Amino acid sequence: MPKTKARTSDFGSRLTELRKAAGYTQVQLAAELGTTQRMIAYYESRAEKAPAALLPKMAAALAVSADELLGIKPLRKGRKPDTQLHRRLQRIEQLDPKAKRQITQLLDTFIEREELKQRVSAQEASP
Repeated sequence: MPKTKARTSDFGSRLTELRKAAGYTQVQLAAELGTTQRMIAYYESRAEKAPAALLPKMAAALAVSADELLGIKPLRKGRKPDTQLHRRLQRIEQLDPKAKRQITQLLDTFIEREELKQRVSAQEASP
C-alpha cells in the first residue's frame, strides 16, 4: 500500500499542472466537472487521494488517462495542450452547418481587421 500512497501523494500538484496546461482556471474546471471551485482548490492543495467519483471526468476534461492523472503512468510525450480556444472550436464543429458558416464569417472578419491593423502599424513604423 505505501507505493500507491507515494504515487498519489503528488496528485494535487499533478492536477494543478494538468489543469493549467489544459487552459482551465479552477472555476472553469469545476464547472466542467459539475463541482465547485472550492473542491478543485481542495483537490489541488490538500487531497492525498484522487476523488474516485470524479476521476474519469477529470481525466477526460484534461485529455489524459486516469493512470496519467494518478501518476501511475508517465504523461504521453508530444501531447498537445487542450486550450480554451481548441475546446471552443470543437464545440463549434458540433453545430449545424449554417451556424458554423456564420461563426466562420465572424472570425474571418475579426482576423482580417487585426491583420489590417498590423499592416498599418508596420507602415507607420517604417521610415
